[in-house]
Amino acid sequence: MSIGKTIRVGIMPLERVRDYTLAIANGKYKRKLTEPKIWFTSIKSFAAVLSDENRELLRIIHDNKPESIADLEQMTGRKASNLSRTLHTMANYGLVRLEVGSQGRGRRAVKPVAVARSVNLTLDIGFGDKPEPSRPVRRRAEQIAA
Repeated sequence: MSIGKTIRVGIMPLERVRDYTLAIANGKYKRKLTEPKIWFTSIKSFAAVLSDENRELLRIIHDNKPESIADLEQMTGRKASNLSRTLHTMANYGLVRLEVGSQGRGRRAVKPVAVARSVNLTLDIGFGDKPEPSRPVRRRAEQIAA
């Protein structure tokens, strides 16, 4: 699979994420195609998942296409347990896909596959006003920097 997909993520306080999600689930709000599907509740959690070390891990997965976590362990020098935890977190955020790989150690190996080439970030400034379910408060990082 060619890696070229951009994943849209957002940062918004948990309470607002709940309101937003419930509004969508209850049919009170229809999510636009340009809005994030993946939400982080803080810049800190976003930074942890997409740290320099983890972005390097994604690059290694993309460039070297390891067949298993054991292969990735050899490529990176990171312990398999650490890689497994990191990869599962990244999979929850849609950054990697964990596929069934070749047979290994008496069971099927887990094959990590990089999913996206870039991440587009939407950041909720949170000036204290709660977004209406039909109109969530959103700001693009690029607009804030301008």
